[in-house]
Amino acid sequence: MMNRADKSGFANWWFTVDRVALLCMLTLAGIGLMLAFAASPATTGGPMSAGDFRYTARQVMFAVLAMGILCSVSLLTLRQVRIAAAVTFAGALIGSFLVLFIGADLLGAKRELDFGAFHLQPSEFLKPSFAILAAAVLADRQPLAMPKPLVTFLLLLPALLILLKQPDVGQTGLLLCLWGGMLFFWGMSFVWVAAGIGAVGALGFLAYDIFPHVHRRVDQYLGHSETGYQAGLALKAFAHGGLTGVGPGAGTVKYRIPDVHSDFIFAVAGEEFGFLLCGLIALTFCVLTVRLLLRSAAARDPFAQLAGAGLALVTAVQAFINMSVAVSLLPAKGMTLPFISYGGSSLFAVALTMGFALAVTRQRPKVLTRDDPSFFMVRA
Repeated sequence: MMNRADKSGFANWWFTVDRVALLCMLTLAGIGLMLAFAASPATTGGPMSAGDFRYTARQVMFAVLAMGILCSVSLLTLRQVRIAAAVTFAGALIGSFLVLFIGADLLGAKRELDFGAFHLQPSEFLKPSFAILAAAVLADRQPLAMPKPLVTFLLLLPALLILLKQPDVGQTGLLLCLWGGMLFFWGMSFVWVAAGIGAVGALGFLAYDIFPHVHRRVDQYLGHSETGYQAGLALKAFAHGGLTGVGPGAGTVKYRIPDVHSDFIFAVAGEEFGFLLCGLIALTFCVLTVRLLLRSAAARDPFAQLAGAGLALVTAVQAFINMSVAVSLLPAKGMTLPFISYGGSSLFAVALTMGFALAVTRQRPKVLTRDDPSFFMVRA
């Protein structure tokens, strides 16, 4: 039994970390492993052939490593969080650039580096690291030569150009949403926020005209062409599952859905465990997001406030997009469900995101500190 008189490192972490948020993260990770077990036979086999559980075994390994990343990162100080984010952003930017030349080609897009037994998508790590760096810039007390929103955009611009070249319109839109959300939390005028929303809308129309796969998916969503194959099957999976589902392993529609273990894992939850599990997943994401936002708002440090809110926002928006695509509320987009979809890149990136979030929202005592003349992004 631990008490607050215990001064050990683990006890200090346990009594300062947001345990409610941590419980939500562990719950989502546990559900992800359960759904990986349900989806693996459909991914490795077919309706008339037996599959195996190789994806489940790999996902368990990924989950163990991801939980190690999450807990380790949550121990960092605010200064260490800034340094880790700067290193991660630089590495993710370099990796995303290398993808353009040596990345694995998948359906006409290059997004992953092939390491043989493991594929890494560097762009996944741009989101949490940018949230931290943008918070460091916006919360810095020292005036800069340029407006701080412009500095954050210039920091983001190379990533946007690389992602559009891959092309990865979804990640580009998510990063822009994160940038706009952080400016809103920072206190930018509603006039500029409205202008930003309008600019993003214009970019969306531009993407519709430039990228054929975006054009096709939007037309399918608006009913200008027949319903998308995956989206149609996902709806059938939800209808088949009903309120309580058909039972673990008893799903049949899942065998016909491509990428059922990643982009459409929510459909497996709907078919085999019904609306009850889908509702639990959505509710857990809501509790996690609100908890992190409240904890961030209560923080004394402006950097912690902005960083925590940005990290909560990007995870919530990604989860919302994935679940909305599965139930045909949004056009199809290859975006994973945090903690739940199969894949090492997705799990490691969300573990890093939530590790950062736990680190910046820990309850730290108020201490007097003097200004550090070092570079503002790593100031204590």
